[in-house]
Amino acid sequence: MKNLIISLFLIVSGHSLAQQTTPIDAFLEKWENAKVYTLTIVESMPEDKFSFSPTERQMSFKEQLVHMKQNMDWLSATYFGGTKPDGATDTKAELMQSLEQSFDAVAAAVKASSPEDLQQTVDFFAGPKSKLQILNLLQDHLTHHRGQIIVYLNLNQIEPPRYVGW
Repeated sequence: MKNLIISLFLIVSGHSLAQQTTPIDAFLEKWENAKVYTLTIVESMPEDKFSFSPTERQMSFKEQLVHMKQNMDWLSATYFGGTKPDGATDTKAELMQSLEQSFDAVAAAVKASSPEDLQQTVDFFAGPKSKLQILNLLQDHLTHHRGQIIVYLNLNQIEPPRYVGW
């Protein structure tokens, strides 16, 4: 009986472990949702409000978006061998398309990585970091600036779209 219980435990444990996602799979699922949510937020802001900034010290709505795009491009290309999309950012439509291309380029670069790649230590301006930490930074940086542009919507009496998480 004891051997039967141990055998069942091993089968169930192995099955549940096989169903768990890798950090790459988890990131890609969350990244796609972050892309959709971010683009929905951008779509909510009228183009004539893209120059809005709450204070002189803060970036405008458009500058926030360009900064988010540049960070995605830099981290992806530098640490995951991704491409840097050159999309135009003059109009709302161009910026939305450029952001979408950057999101997709990050996803492609991360998808091409292996779980072992994430353990690799790389040089970073804040000191040595694992590629997994860079992956977390990609998400965290995006979330930080997306939170700021949600406030920009509220300050312009525009109701932000409902949050899209996992």
